[in-house]
Amino acid sequence: MRGVPADLAALRAGGKSALARTLTALETHEDDPALVRLLDEAWGAPTGIALGLTGPPGVGKSTLTSAFVARLRARDRTVGVVAVDPSSRRSGGALLGDRTRIETDPEDQGAFLRSMAARDRLGGLSDLTFPAVALMRALFDWVIVETVGVGQSETDVADVADLVVFCAQPGSGDALQFMKAGIMEVPDVVLVTKGDLGAPAERAATDLKGALSLAAEGEAVPVAVVSAATGAGVDAAIAAIEAACAARGSSGFIGLRRAEQAAAWGRARLRDSFGREGTALLDTTHTRNNAPFADLAAQRAALRHALEKVRQSL
Repeated sequence: MRGVPADLAALRAGGKSALARTLTALETHEDDPALVRLLDEAWGAPTGIALGLTGPPGVGKSTLTSAFVARLRARDRTVGVVAVDPSSRRSGGALLGDRTRIETDPEDQGAFLRSMAARDRLGGLSDLTFPAVALMRALFDWVIVETVGVGQSETDVADVADLVVFCAQPGSGDALQFMKAGIMEVPDVVLVTKGDLGAPAERAATDLKGALSLAAEGEAVPVAVVSAATGAGVDAAIAAIEAACAARGSSGFIGLRRAEQAAAWGRARLRDSFGREGTALLDTTHTRNNAPFADLAAQRAALRHALEKVRQSL
């Protein structure tokens, strides 16, 4: 495909502009052979860690991401950010709210920000977050995936990130609310934001430690207090994330998680793609009003037969 680098070396040489073009191609020509080859090469050559940053709306994920980027760049670590924004009802594109709060230098080749629209996904991610992360993980030391603000049950970030950081804020009742939900089983690190509030932040951290101890099946999940506004706790938060990454990497957990994520993403994409195509087929096929169930059954049988022929040819 025109505009897609031939390989990772060409992509690296092309800098941020080449990466931006490649991600645009991913959103418009996902199955292009040149792009697929590049994605597979990136999948087999990860050099960084993908960090999923999730939590409820207003918790300060974007501000914290900006603080992480600044601190990591000061350490000469390269950082790519995938900011998943709510979708515009008019255009379907990202509303770009996160871009107003995440600061990156356009001239800095070591920091890159990409917004993606969640569209009809309810789990805080875009359909194409997974391949975008796979590509960027081969280019940057850190890839931060910031989700749309999520509720109790949206845990999709665990399907794309090597480590998940859950953000909670003081006085929000998160400890009690999220004890009831599967999201408390997801994070590898928990950060209480707005630590400059003082005692309320410390109480929230204590409550969350108690909630996590009830859900824990092994090593306790670390909980830290951080203030992106003042910078207090940012270095400690990064240290906790790096320690969790080292522990999970040495145990083989991250490799296993990536393999499971790839399988789950493939199944989801097949299900979504054939669901859309099947719906389009149904919409363009004349159906008899007096026998809609028979028509649907016949179409399902035809699709199953076609898929069986594909399976036999593989």
